[in-house]
Amino acid sequence: MPQIPIKRAIEKVPGGMMVVPLLLGALITTFFPGTPKLFGSFTGALFTGALTILAVFYVCMGASIDFKATPYIVKKGGTLFMVKVGMAMVLGIVFGRILGEAPVTSGVFAGLSTLAIVAAMNDTNGGLYMALMGQYGRPRDVGAYTIMTLESGPFLTMVTLGVAGLSAFPWQTMVGSILPLAVGMLLGNLDREMRAFLSRAIPVMIPFFAFALGAGLDLTKIWQAGLLGLALGVAVVVVTGIPLFFADRLTGGTGVAGVAAASTAGNAAAVPAIVAAANPAYADAAGPATVLVAATVVVTAILVPLATAWTARTFGRPEEDTAQDAAAVEVGAVPAGTSGGH
Repeated sequence: MPQIPIKRAIEKVPGGMMVVPLLLGALITTFFPGTPKLFGSFTGALFTGALTILAVFYVCMGASIDFKATPYIVKKGGTLFMVKVGMAMVLGIVFGRILGEAPVTSGVFAGLSTLAIVAAMNDTNGGLYMALMGQYGRPRDVGAYTIMTLESGPFLTMVTLGVAGLSAFPWQTMVGSILPLAVGMLLGNLDREMRAFLSRAIPVMIPFFAFALGAGLDLTKIWQAGLLGLALGVAVVVVTGIPLFFADRLTGGTGVAGVAAASTAGNAAAVPAIVAAANPAYADAAGPATVLVAATVVVTAILVPLATAWTARTFGRPEEDTAQDAAAVEVGAVPAGTSGGH
């Protein structure tokens, strides 16, 4: 049978394995809203099963995190992690005072919310970061993402919204949001074979939960998201990229690793729906926020490689340390297959 390069075509779109299925789900919901009820059974369940698929996704993501990180990985990854999350918290506090939980309802910024801003800022695209470090950085800088993987999921977004003084979440919900990741970490560190087994499933699940998320969106209500998503994507690169650049230099880098981390992970688009499911106060913001964050994924996937290449040309590439790099990568390796979602 003649082969059609479907996967290659999807991957030509930045963040394609997340963005394309999400848009497909949104298009079906917008133009054929009765599809889930018409077919029912497994087909109908796929339209509404995002949270279930995400729960499994976070178990597998957690399994890829190794407790035994080298001091360099802890220093580099920990610094970038704290700066990225710290900037999201600062913006959450500022916009939380201005917007509260609800989205902007009219004008150029219609659909923008504190939830969208925090979700877009909080989470780094791991596959993009590791690819850029392989080209412009040191191999051991790839291992720094082991620490940054802790950004995954809604937990830090919930914490940030609480710190911002917005509607809080009960402790059971907070624990529940991080429990799948924690269980995965435990399994992966107790058994390397479990780590390898579960980690391979990470990229496979991305298009499925993306489709289910898209099926909850009506494109007729969020037409402004394109331009606003572009602006939010540029803001992520600038607002987080500059502090990350200086943080990387303070830890002995050239700034390249910091700029490479100034992106938005594909699975960050899932966070608004999870937050809204945990606290109805964010229900109105969740739909527009999902589309805005998805747009931000695409924008940052285009801008961050350009910014990283410019940084490498301008400030130079880091010096190699082959022995230390090899040890760090061996200890802190994360499956490269996380590119589409994290």
